[in-house]
Amino acid sequence: MDFTRRQFLKLSGATAATLAVIELGFDDKKAKASAKDFKISQLKPTPTICPYCGVGCGILVYSDGKDVVYTEGDPDNPINEGTLCSKGTTVRQVYTSDKRVETPLYRAPGSAKWEVVDWDWAMNRISEKMKDTRDRTFIQKENGITVNKVESIACMGGAALDNEEVYLLSKLMRAGLGLTYIEHQARI
Repeated sequence: MDFTRRQFLKLSGATAATLAVIELGFDDKKAKASAKDFKISQLKPTPTICPYCGVGCGILVYSDGKDVVYTEGDPDNPINEGTLCSKGTTVRQVYTSDKRVETPLYRAPGSAKWEVVDWDWAMNRISEKMKDTRDRTFIQKENGITVNKVESIACMGGAALDNEEVYLLSKLMRAGLGLTYIEHQARI
């Protein structure tokens, strides 16, 4: 029986592929058994969005109920398909950093010391200050033209907001509060 070179290469390739499949095996018991050794195999992943920029990359956060154990890119997210940039890979540090501020802090005028306050007090204080400033400085007419604006308060958006959130923020600030000084750090 004569073999052509092409037939020989086909047979060699098929033999190598068969041996590789046999070596890997068809049983996944070994793989499942070794997965139990991983620290995240017993943890439930929680999908979330990366907070660092406006792209909206998906992240899977693995936690044991009280601590974040591991984070990785979400392979089911159509934006990043499981990949993360250098900032996104460090997202676990947002939660685990010892410098993380977990409660509102207030520094009274003239004081050099920060004091811990509760969320209700902080939100009420911010609301009162904004309302007071807006009421005192609201300009309804300028040179006989209705302007309905506030020039004493500015809004600075953050880079973590996506386009839709920035649109809503701008609408709220411009139409809701009458702000004219609105900036957004839309830089990646």
